[in-house]
Amino acid sequence: MEINQMNLIDGRQLAYAQYGDLTGKPVFFFHGTPGSRFFHPPTQITSKFGVRLITVDRPGYGSSTFQPDRKITDWPKDIFQLADSLGLDTFAIAGHSGGGPYVLACAHALPNRVFSTVTISSTGPVEAIDPSSEISAINRFGFKFGRYFPWPIWEILIYSLFHKRSRDPWKDMDQQAKNRPQADSLLMNKPEIRNNCFHSEVEAFRPGLRGFAWDTRLLTRPWGFSLEEIRVPVKIWHGLADNQAPVSMASYLSKKISTSSARLIPGEAHLLLFKYWEEILADLLSPPK
Repeated sequence: MEINQMNLIDGRQLAYAQYGDLTGKPVFFFHGTPGSRFFHPPTQITSKFGVRLITVDRPGYGSSTFQPDRKITDWPKDIFQLADSLGLDTFAIAGHSGGGPYVLACAHALPNRVFSTVTISSTGPVEAIDPSSEISAINRFGFKFGRYFPWPIWEILIYSLFHKRSRDPWKDMDQQAKNRPQADSLLMNKPEIRNNCFHSEVEAFRPGLRGFAWDTRLLTRPWGFSLEEIRVPVKIWHGLADNQAPVSMASYLSKKISTSSARLIPGEAHLLLFKYWEEILADLLSPPK
């Protein structure tokens, strides 16, 4: 792993890490909500595919500067600058969970730079939730009511709900075990995956909860771009047993994005990334049909 920071043109710092083959095919990877540059799929597989995986802290997480009034559509501008600083003309993008909307924003805004994308267990717009979907109570509440809260109240609410988790992610992971689908429980019992998630959250919350609060706020509001206008290939990977981002979200994205193809996997849940990374990478890097 290689950890770096760059100065953006507006003076903010953007932190990123690199895994795998540092001279290989460039793939940006966007973490979930919450998350940080320390969240990454298996490096052994990344290296096997000759991939240079670049994971990036979104503003307010880890070592990336908080960006007041940020929109999802601002993120492609940061990635554009980072790609230029790394000398990357074209690249692929993958994103997990809350990182999915940012993958799609880049696919929409940077069609001449992005040659392929994949969303993994991605959240969708609030209108994508089927009322009958199995979804965690806190996520259902956030998607249903989040857009109606003014920012100061939302920030306080997020602090009240997540400050204990931010202080002790390890304890929270244990407490949430009873709410996980079986597929996720089996994966979280593996030390390397558990440690990956733990260290990602510790770093995500290190500056406080403001970045996380703003990130969740954006997910509950219109994303600011049209899914129908995306022309870059989009591969959608989702587990049918996902109770964090219900499969109705994947189905919604698949219907709206004409360049998409979806793989919906029975029995798998939110963390399928770790089990299927080899197949996902093969899909992401395969030539367009």
